[in-house]
Amino acid sequence: MRIPISTFRTSLFLLPFLCISMTLMTACSEDALDKELEDSLDTDKMTPPEDYMADNPSNTNEKDENGKDGLASCQNVSDYIFQEIDGLIKIEFENAEFSDNWKLKTDGTNFSGKGYMVWEGAQQLGQPGNEKTAFTLQIEHPGTYQFLWKSAVKTGDSGSDHNDTWLRFGDADDFYAQKGNSVVYPMDTGKSSNPDGASKDGWFKIYRSGNDLDFKWQAKTFDNNAHDIFVVFENKGLYTMEISARSSGHAIDKFVLFKDIPQEDAIADTTDLSEVRCQ
Repeated sequence: MRIPISTFRTSLFLLPFLCISMTLMTACSEDALDKELEDSLDTDKMTPPEDYMADNPSNTNEKDENGKDGLASCQNVSDYIFQEIDGLIKIEFENAEFSDNWKLKTDGTNFSGKGYMVWEGAQQLGQPGNEKTAFTLQIEHPGTYQFLWKSAVKTGDSGSDHNDTWLRFGDADDFYAQKGNSVVYPMDTGKSSNPDGASKDGWFKIYRSGNDLDFKWQAKTFDNNAHDIFVVFENKGLYTMEISARSSGHAIDKFVLFKDIPQEDAIADTTDLSEVRCQ
């Protein structure tokens, strides 16, 4: 078949433009492919497969039972380590391991968390160390911390009965109570002076007073001469706070340890609870 001369000349004229177009299309295709490959390797945009997330729960953003971000693999409250941040530890009292005579209750409205704990066993007035629980604390800012808890009287109608529980910081560098220039130490620690009222084996009896029996923030020792409670951590690290049953009907909602911040900020409902990690 013969191709007309005019058609042949037109093809020769268009050939350079066709080559240029093909070159541009190839370059664009390669650029698009490179971009697609680059995006596929961008780890910021990658989502782990569902089976990986299921097998690795610590990679999720689940909340621990204290209401803060923590390791989802922390299955037991006895494994909790409560983190001090910026001079504050704040913990729901129920987040520990208790014996059967410590009861979790939810009556009333003036509590937070899952409820509050109340001792319903026999009185342990002169016998600290029975029916114990403990909290492990991670201190990042050493110093002197004040201790307070939010507690209530749930037995009887007197603010001076069923109003106390034993407290000890056996591995802290110091544990004492102070009112003005008066400083007292728990009995049997080799330090003096000691408070009037119950104390033994490094334990303080920590009480609340007044006939307003509902939950309030107060923690004192020394009968009829109320002293505030302090604990000293000289180094960063782990410390143990021990609780021991004393008066039946004494209920505890939560507690704080704080330094270098106002008390009203430490106990405010809007202040975050301590973060948790696992042992």
